[in-house]
Amino acid sequence: MLKIRVQGTLQDIDWFKRLLRKHEEIEVQEVSEPFPNKGTNRYFRAYAEVERKRNR
Repeated sequence: MLKIRVQGTLQDIDWFKRLLRKHEEIEVQEVSEPFPNKGTNRYFRAYAEVERKRNR
C-alpha cells in the first residue's frame, strides 16, 4: 500500500482524485477530505491510500 500526500488548489486535488480512481492498475482505498494549509487560504492538502490492483 502507498500513502500519498497531495497539495494544491481544491480543483487540483479533485482532478487528481478522479485521475487515481480512473487508473486501471490502482485501487483507491481511501482519500481524505482536503485540509487547509497553514498561512494560505488557496492551497490545501489531502491524503490518499492506494494499492496495486491484483491480477485476477
